[in-house]
Amino acid sequence: MTSIKNYPKSFSHIGITVPDIHKAAKFYSEVMGWYTIMPPSEVKKETDTAIGQMCIDVFGNDWDTFEIAHLATSDGIGVELFSFPHGKKEAPEFNPFNTGLFHFCVQDPDIEGLIEKIVAAGGKQRMPIREYYPNDKP
Repeated sequence: MTSIKNYPKSFSHIGITVPDIHKAAKFYSEVMGWYTIMPPSEVKKETDTAIGQMCIDVFGNDWDTFEIAHLATSDGIGVELFSFPHGKKEAPEFNPFNTGLFHFCVQDPDIEGLIEKIVAAGGKQRMPIREYYPNDKP
């Protein structure tokens, strides 16, 4: 077997479970401008299809149906949205010290305008915009 050197891997996609997939897909497409690859669609548990078997492999057998949508950022990073009918619908209290995803970062040449859109859509700005220059000292 040939040895492969360690090299930086590219980021393909991330999966996010949301309480309302239709609202989330609308937010990410209209506010963030992400491309809709597949609008919200229902997946039912099936054992005789490749996608059905893959979902059973990932989620186990304790589900009957869920919704999924696929979006992509301008640089091709995929975002899979999931919504499960029997899942918990409240987000946990914000606590960056606990294990788990607590933020993701996007870039926009009009960051002020994007923040206004996010806040108007119900999002939260947690810190002010700060300009940083590489030679600045903390």
